[in-house]
Amino acid sequence: MHSNPQQPPHGYPPPYPQTVVVQKKGGGCLKALLIGGAVLMGLIVLGTALKSGGQNDTRAGLTETPEHTTQTDKPRKPQTPALGDVVKDGKFAFKVSKVEKGLSQVGEGFTVSKAQGQYVLIHLTVKNIGDEAQMFSDSAQKLIDAKGRTFDADSGAAALGLKGSNAFLNNINPGNSVNGILLFDVPKDVKLKAVELHDSLFSDGVTVSLAR
Repeated sequence: MHSNPQQPPHGYPPPYPQTVVVQKKGGGCLKALLIGGAVLMGLIVLGTALKSGGQNDTRAGLTETPEHTTQTDKPRKPQTPALGDVVKDGKFAFKVSKVEKGLSQVGEGFTVSKAQGQYVLIHLTVKNIGDEAQMFSDSAQKLIDAKGRTFDADSGAAALGLKGSNAFLNNINPGNSVNGILLFDVPKDVKLKAVELHDSLFSDGVTVSLAR
């Protein structure tokens, strides 16, 4: 009597099942190669898109910079000349060195002059920068207060009460300079803003700030 070869003898474990090896055809390798190529192409396209997006962001940031610069770098307004600055009008160059105010009178004895309000003295140097003589007159100069009011110089008081002012009808030759004092009679509560200097009655003039 023959025993079944598939049944193990009594007391022995059953044999392991036999592994069946199936050989893939050549088409499987080709399919795997195509899939790998498609994945590689996808990664390349994705990387290109990300790089392009980063460049766009960078360019967008660069385009914002000139706009920001345009807003912040606004042209500054030219500052008004002040004490110690040299300014020019026509044939004269002016330099205001000092301002005195609060004087009730100027001069002595028979030459004394009393102010209606207070006297303000503007000390300045005048130089002829032209090529011919030019007359400097204090009557061509103007004092301006904070309210925009304009005051004329007191030529009579300056001529009689101020020694060596050289501001009253002084003829200055080319290259020469003189020290002068402009005298103004203004209210006691006035707030000075500027003095307007001219080389003649008909010139445009130049403004020097007196505000402090």
